Amino acid sequence: MADATIDPPSELDPGGDRELKRSITGKLLFFYVLGVVLGSGIYVLIGLVAGAVGGAFWIAFAVGVTVATITGLAYAELVTKYPQAAGAALYVHKAFRNHPLTFLITVSMLSASFAAAGSLATGFAAYFKQVWDLPPALLVTLVFIILLAIVNFIGITESVVTNMVMTLVEVAGLVIVMIIGIVYIGQGKADFGILVDFQTKESALLGVIAGVALAFFAMTGFENAANVAEETVDPARTFPRALVGGMIAAGVIYVLVAMVSALTVPIGTLQKSDAALLEVVKAGILPVPVGFMTILFACIAMVAITNTTLVAVVTQSRILYGMSKEDVVPAPFGKIHAARRSPWFALIFAALVVCALLISGWLLNRAGVGVDVVARLATVTVIFTLFIYALVIISALKLRGQDEDDDTFIAPTWLLLIGILGNLVLLGYVLYDDPASLYWVAALLLLGLALFLLEHFFGKRDRPAGRGRGDRIARNEA
Repeated sequence: MADATIDPPSELDPGGDRELKRSITGKLLFFYVLGVVLGSGIYVLIGLVAGAVGGAFWIAFAVGVTVATITGLAYAELVTKYPQAAGAALYVHKAFRNHPLTFLITVSMLSASFAAAGSLATGFAAYFKQVWDLPPALLVTLVFIILLAIVNFIGITESVVTNMVMTLVEVAGLVIVMIIGIVYIGQGKADFGILVDFQTKESALLGVIAGVALAFFAMTGFENAANVAEETVDPARTFPRALVGGMIAAGVIYVLVAMVSALTVPIGTLQKSDAALLEVVKAGILPVPVGFMTILFACIAMVAITNTTLVAVVTQSRILYGMSKEDVVPAPFGKIHAARRSPWFALIFAALVVCALLISGWLLNRAGVGVDVVARLATVTVIFTLFIYALVIISALKLRGQDEDDDTFIAPTWLLLIGILGNLVLLGYVLYDDPASLYWVAALLLLGLALFLLEHFFGKRDRPAGRGRGDRIARNEA
């Protein structure tokens, strides 16, 4: 998620002394995009995608990355027009100049981050179970979220080295899966017919759409690249190439991992497993003790999930902090710890919201409702994300002809129109397939509205004269 609280250098210092240094080359940006897209979603959701489509579920990942890449073209166009730390809220505000819509986008970004953290935490517990089966899964998820909030409070999340190491470990897990596939194919045991086998409850088309809707959870993250636009060398030329190239590379890796999983493990086994990629390792194809590989891969998966969830936790607190500074939510969310310089109140609140989502899922299951917490929260994340992405593409089209020069990247209009259609079709199907997810969506939106109303009626008015509530949030300024 893009941070909605970045200061534009021009207003911080008209002389430009505090402008960010442009040091990120095209190659560095490519690997940055690759790293943020290769998140932990595939570690968590691959079994659900396989269950929706069958052996051909790699197609769902291929279609998902295609729709996401088209959306990325819209981001690339907007970034080359506005090469500053930015995000969806900025683009939508520039296109529509509508404060309620900008607020809705900002709250949607925050809500998507809450839901994603909950889904990932549940996936973390599934892999943790392979290492230590004693603690209840709910306890593991709650402790996981609380620990990440504490880590963020301490400030370790700002370490580039830590993030880089986690990303390398994350990629290493996917490389292990692909090596297993190469060995299996080399042994002559692979049945490639499974790759075109659709095992769907309805038509193959609806099965693929269902798979794409789930797989889309693993395709998000690329929008974070907009945050480094100010630090990119020649962004008009390098940003579109690096963004699209990084997403395509990530998509190829996802497709290969999906193919290997289908070839080496029965689809039914993948579908029933809470840690589906681990089933590939448990197949015993590599000449390494299965017990050792199981523990190793489970640890790799937990590191991958931790990395992605940590980013979500940072995003939540920073959005709440930025909104509080503009009198959009109550002032306590803007409190900074004197020693750690962390938004401690926002961190505590965000952790409580995610924990509440997890406990709600647990209570519903105890009541016999039967909620797959991973799938439900992933669906909620996808609903918010598809809504945001569709509006970003519409904003790109609406802003055509504005703030352009000879270096501005212009995405093909026909592709953007396909992107809008793709996002809306997926959004419509998700709502049709899981209407109960709307209750969770509504609850998160009402939470955002409640915070706004608390500030509106009881908050202290401390904005500078002549500035409306949320003006700088709308322009992505702090």
